[in-house]
Amino acid sequence: MKPTQKRRLIYAAAAAVVLVLGLASRHAEFSPPVFIKNHAGDAFWAALVYLLLSFFLPQKPLLQRVILALACAFTIELSQLYHAPWITSLRKTTLGGLVLGFDFTAMDLVRYSVGILCCAAFESVLRSETQINRQ
Repeated sequence: MKPTQKRRLIYAAAAAVVLVLGLASRHAEFSPPVFIKNHAGDAFWAALVYLLLSFFLPQKPLLQRVILALACAFTIELSQLYHAPWITSLRKTTLGGLVLGFDFTAMDLVRYSVGILCCAAFESVLRSETQINRQ
């Protein structure tokens, strides 16, 4: 298996795990602690954005993928200030609400940053461990 294919497989698997954790963090029956319920979903959402971008752009350096993921997440959050009928109706759908959100909250920008940076830091540690083990 080529290195790019291997990386894509890892990103896809990580994205699946993050998606499940993000949905579970918001699920009423799971009832996580209030702090987790209030903050984790947004961090997981942004981590998913990072992982999906990494899946499609595995050759790009980590910093470029972080900046691109932050730009995407921030743009989507800022789009919540726009309330035209067409986008409001899109946000009322389950998928539209999950992807686009509903109302702008500045704290979401912090949550997104934490999610993306934690994911990138984890990737960086894994890569350095892999390089150490190869020596």
